[in-house]
Amino acid sequence: MANSIDHFTLGASDLASGTDALKQTIGVEIPQGGKHPLMSTHNGIMATGEGQFMELIAIDPDAPQPDRIRWFSLDEARTIDRLAIRPRALCWVVNTDDLDKTVANSPVDLGEIVNMSRGDRTWRLTIPKDGSLPEQGLIPAFIEWSPGPHPSTVQQDLGIRLNEITLTHPDPAKLQAIFEALEIDHLATITEGETALSFDVNTPNGRVVLD
Repeated sequence: MANSIDHFTLGASDLASGTDALKQTIGVEIPQGGKHPLMSTHNGIMATGEGQFMELIAIDPDAPQPDRIRWFSLDEARTIDRLAIRPRALCWVVNTDDLDKTVANSPVDLGEIVNMSRGDRTWRLTIPKDGSLPEQGLIPAFIEWSPGPHPSTVQQDLGIRLNEITLTHPDPAKLQAIFEALEIDHLATITEGETALSFDVNTPNGRVVLD
């Protein structure tokens, strides 16, 4: 399987204030993305290089209550409290060319494979039914895009580049074994400590760690 970092996601309590706060940190304003009717969320997105992008996501206040629990743990009290402070790192997403095989061979539950769409783009994504993030976002979601150019090719590129994803876990050997089974151990750095996720990025404001 050809696995690569597809995108990395931060959450906000609301998209407008989150966009403003993030701009102060990274020096550019993340462009408006679109809406996710199934989840009643909306986002901002921008390319961070070929085949990769950054996402800022929030609950869409104009959308109806969804028929299921929202993704990215956005309905969880812990996440709501974290995002009330500032935009925070939520999770990362790995692009795979065989999503069914990835899910079937995974040593941990990645969730169900859900068909998603936003505008004219469609994709398949692993989403736990309870809306949680496996290992609080340390274990990524997996995505398989419908045939065609990667969405980053039509997104604005404002010079943000991802240097490194760092995953902190109390049992790094356990996480490393899971990653080796998923064939993603080359995609992130694992360290020991209290569970945490961070994205190290180059920005017009210099090198910044988003956590």
